[in-house]
Amino acid sequence: MARKVFAAICGLLAVACGAIAAAGCRQMAGRPPAPQAVASFYPLYFFAQQIAGDNADVVNITPPGNDPHDFELTAQDMARIERARLLILNGDGLEAWGDRVVATIDPRHTHVVVAGEGLATQKIAEDGESILDPHLWISPPLARAMVERIERGFDQVDPQHAGLYASRALVLDAALRDLDAAFRDGLEHCAKRDIITSHAAFGYLAAAYHLNQVPIAGLSPDAEPSPRQLAAMAQFVRQHHVTVIFFERLVSPKLSETLAMEAGAQTMVLDPLEGLTNDDAVAGKTYFTQMRQNLANLETALQCTHSTIQ
Repeated sequence: MARKVFAAICGLLAVACGAIAAAGCRQMAGRPPAPQAVASFYPLYFFAQQIAGDNADVVNITPPGNDPHDFELTAQDMARIERARLLILNGDGLEAWGDRVVATIDPRHTHVVVAGEGLATQKIAEDGESILDPHLWISPPLARAMVERIERGFDQVDPQHAGLYASRALVLDAALRDLDAAFRDGLEHCAKRDIITSHAAFGYLAAAYHLNQVPIAGLSPDAEPSPRQLAAMAQFVRQHHVTVIFFERLVSPKLSETLAMEAGAQTMVLDPLEGLTNDDAVAGKTYFTQMRQNLANLETALQCTHSTIQ
């Protein structure tokens, strides 16, 4: 008799567990899939990823180690964008493909956030034209404004999780405020203010912390100065006692090395954070680690006497 009762109880438990499992499966099946978001290049991808958490899937459309200025979409990339609920662009001409893609996607399905819209204020003369500088993310105060717009984009496509997006955006904003404070403190007392950069990617950073950017080339990393321009730059370096010429990680350092050799200076990295490599990701490098390294290199090059770097 006891054996029969025990068997009956086990049978009831099995039925109950099966019912619970089935209900769970139905609940999971009824849950809408996480929205897909596509970011045009690394900084926007990093910001979007921090805001999205596990409530959305974020993809960086520019492959690791590639420069976003010259990157062109493949058919697969275009299909991925068309499937996405959110497309995050920098704007101001950074994405060569941006305007063309926005004109073709269905706005009823894919919401577009232009994170830098209205923020660009600096212009650079290049090839006889005056071009807006799109390198906004290098300035922590401007990055904060971009983060706010990205968060609103997630709210638009996934209002159910708006509170979670907002709370993560606040954490990211606090980290950017701390980064801004570190730059202000670290670059407050420096013997020099001129930064010689391989291309004009640091204008907003320079403006935020009262530095003077002197680019060897224009907005495009591939632009090269004439021999006359290079000679004039070497003269500037000598006259202003500049000891460091900055170069970037994703482009050839040859131009900076040539100028440094000509002017008797050394070279050092100043990263515009236009992309990270796979090795960088494995090593744990992020927007914040690279910006902190930028600050350390600037302090060394400009002979600053006070720093809050931890």
